[in-house]
Order: sequence, then structure tokens, then C-alpha cells
Amino acid sequence: MLLAIDAGNTNVVFGVYDGDKQRHQWRAATRLDRTSDEYAALLTQWLALADLTPGSIQSVVICSVVPRLLRDLRRLSEKVFKSRPMVVGEEGVRLGIEVRYRSDEIGADRLADAIAAHATYKGPLIVIDFGTATTFNVVDDKGNYVGGAIAPGVNLTLEALHAATAKLPRIAVEEPKRAIELDTVSAMNSGIYWGYIGLIEGLTARIAAEFGGATKMKVVATGGLAPLFAHGTKVVDHVDPDLTLRGLVEIFRRNTTSAKGK
Repeated sequence: MLLAIDAGNTNVVFGVYDGDKQRHQWRAATRLDRTSDEYAALLTQWLALADLTPGSIQSVVICSVVPRLLRDLRRLSEKVFKSRPMVVGEEGVRLGIEVRYRSDEIGADRLADAIAAHATYKGPLIVIDFGTATTFNVVDDKGNYVGGAIAPGVNLTLEALHAATAKLPRIAVEEPKRAIELDTVSAMNSGIYWGYIGLIEGLTARIAAEFGGATKMKVVATGGLAPLFAHGTKVVDHVDPDLTLRGLVEIFRRNTTSAKGK
């Protein structure tokens, strides 16, 4: 089996795959003080609950936007699973697409999203990932990554509102029934929710106009808040919560299949 690891600024997501089929998924909060031994203890427990052992994992593929965390996950793979991990973005890992974004700056998760979205839905596409940052990723009809945009994430914006003001509380966003509200918490929720709906609708329209072409661009949303915001707009065609992990599986397949064919 293959262990796919998506290490982000907020969560680390682990997916166990048997071929293309996901068997199990777990997530842990991203903590830079957590060691490779602590991740090993967590994963060993999770595997045991799934009636698996570390020996059930033959290979590991990782994408990480947190360099320090990548070091510990690499140690985890080598120590617990006796596997040298495939790390997306490192030299020698082939994507099978053209990337027009600066290669030393593009997040590996954005590439995984793009590859999985095109493999599933074809192109051209706009992939929106609701993470610590909200990213908009543009994929052409051939699957090439042609660029994108980055905005502050929803929870990051909520935290900034609270941290930078004396009286605005921490809140959790939910879908409001209206835009005009009569109390502070509801007004904050309205501003964040409908503000991000405006961002989604406005930026996808601008991207599509700039991209051009006769074919309508499909919009795919992923990330924990994708279902919430997709419900408030008609521009999102598909919500796909496991897009990044599936992209990792596809990247692993492209590299191992081509290697066997040589």
C-alpha cells in the first residue's frame, strides 16, 4: 500500500491507498514541535486501529509547504516504513505537465491539486483550495499549470480580525441567511462569508476572461471549507475533498510506471 502525506500549515493529512482506492485517512494538527517519533506513534496507533502494520506500507509520497516538517516526515518514512519517500517538488520527481509558475516558489500541494483535477475532470480548470491561504490554480486543457492567485485563507482572516481589534471576538464561519446583520458576531460572519463568495465569483470570472478560449472553465473546490462556500455560489462545479491526496497518488504512479517501463 501507498501512504500519501499532505503537510500543510494547519493540518497534516495521511491517506492510505491500495492502488487508486483510498482505504483510510487521518489528520493531525500541524505542530512544529512534534517530532518524527511522535508522528510515528500516532501513525502506528492509527494503522493498528485499521488492522494494519507499518509493514503494510510499501511506499510513501509527500507534499509539504512546511520545510521543517518535511524533515521529520522524511525521517518518519525511513525509520518506520523503511522507505525513502518520494517528495513532490524535488529534483527527479516528474509531474508529466508543464509548469509555467516559478518552480522554486510553487507549492507542491497546488501542483498535486492541478494534476488530480485534470485527471478527474479534464480542462481547462480553475482549482480553488481553501487552506491556510485560499489559492486559485489555473490548468489548461492539456493539464499544464499556467498560474494562479493567492488570497488570505478564511480562518487566517478571522484570526487577523480578532487579533488586530479590541472588541471583535473569535468566531467560526457558517452560512448566513442574509447580508445585513444586527449584532457583531453575525455581522462578522456575514462579512467573511459573503466577502469570500464575492472573491470566488469575481476572481474566477476575471481568470476565465483573461484565460480566454471557447471552452468554459470548470471550477473545482477542495479543502475543509470548500463545501460551505460552494453552497453559497453557482460558480463551483465540483467539490472534491481528497483532491490533493489523489494528486500525490497520481504523481507517484506517473513516476513508478515510467520507471518500470524503462
